[in-house]
Order: sequence, then C-alpha cells, then structure tokens
Amino acid sequence: MRNKGFRPGGAIRLAGVVAAGVLACAACTASRSASHQSEGGESPSPAADHAGLAAGNSSTPVPGAGSCRLGSRDGQPVPDPACTPGAVNPQVNQADIGSTVCKSGWTKTVRPPTSKTSSMKAATAKAYHLQPGAPGEYDHLVSLELGGAPDDPRNLWVEPGKIPNPKDAVENKLKDAVCSGLIPLTTAQTAIARSWTTAFDDAGLRVNGGTVCLRADPHRCVHGQRGDDTGE
Repeated sequence: MRNKGFRPGGAIRLAGVVAAGVLACAACTASRSASHQSEGGESPSPAADHAGLAAGNSSTPVPGAGSCRLGSRDGQPVPDPACTPGAVNPQVNQADIGSTVCKSGWTKTVRPPTSKTSSMKAATAKAYHLQPGAPGEYDHLVSLELGGAPDDPRNLWVEPGKIPNPKDAVENKLKDAVCSGLIPLTTAQTAIARSWTTAFDDAGLRVNGGTVCLRADPHRCVHGQRGDDTGE
C-alpha cells in the first residue's frame, strides 16, 4: 500500500539539501584547519609516535634571562613547564628501541659535546635565575635513554643539587619498564615530561626497591637496572 504522505519529489529535494549541507560542512572544516595552521605561521609539529611531545630542534632558542621559574613538587625541583616542556628525538620510536634506547652505550652516540652544552647551560641558568657556578646537572627532562631530544633547549634545564640525583633513578627504572615491554616508550616519555616526581604513577607502574611492576597487573615485573649511572 502506498503511503499517502510520501512524495517522491519532496524526497529528492530533501536529499539534495542534505548532500549540500554535508559538502558545506566538509568545506568549513577544511577552512578551519587551514586557518588554524596559518595563524602565526606553521603550527608546531609533534614528533610522530611520541604522544604529542615536540620533535627536537637544535635551533630552538634558549629562553630569555629571568623568564623561567624553578618549581618544587614533593620536595624535589621541577622545571618550568612553559620553558622546559620536554622534547623528543624524532629518530627514536617504539619500533627501533632495540637498536637505540635499549642498546647498551647508545646514548653516547647522541649526547651533545660539552663544547656545545656549556654555553647553553650558562644561558639556561640565567633563564632560571640561577647563580653562575651553582651545583647542578644540565639535565634532559626526557632523558636520552628514553629518547629525549639531545640539544633542544625545550628539553634541557639546570637541575640543582648533587649528581647523581633522585631523578636519575626514575629515568633508569622507566627505561627498565620500556625495554622489558611493560609500557610503551611514549608512555614513559609523556609521564616524565609531565613531572618526574609522579612519573611512576602516571605511567601505571609500582616500584619496590629495584623491582618495577605494572600497577594493573602486579605479577608483570622487571628486576635490575638497564640504565647508566646518570640516567642519561
């Protein structure tokens, strides 16, 4: 039986309106995307496979003198996230950890020479209001052994105190977890960039002495230490 309320001509006109609306929506979405990229030039491109952290760029300028503030969390120093948000080595990803971050001695091949970092450290110390010669490590927020950018100022800060320091042990244990397959590389990178003092919790880990376990599966653990003495 034919539905008396159904009019073929009206259906055709309605379909045309819907199709036009879809095309218009697609066009405005593309326009918004292009507009977003054009505001202030090219938008910063995150490193592929690195959970949104910026890809390292050695030409990034060091923050200006006095522009950064050293923070504190759980009684430990933390960098200013506006000045030191972290950045990663775009040449390192999950697929190649066996030949990069999990390979013994690999960090030596990417660690920048002191001839370059000495002047960078001095400039970064000024940015953080630190006195010249104050004890501290010129530290990679995302450590080299976790695929951190070697010479991008966004990944470097002067961590005050003695060397080695508590952050080094965190870096080493995160590397244990990554190289044992407990967590992905990106999880460790994101967690330590957010705050090294809470990185274990943020990465879903529990640590007891030298043992690192998954919080969600306490029977999945790794023992020992793969990192070097400085966590770099």
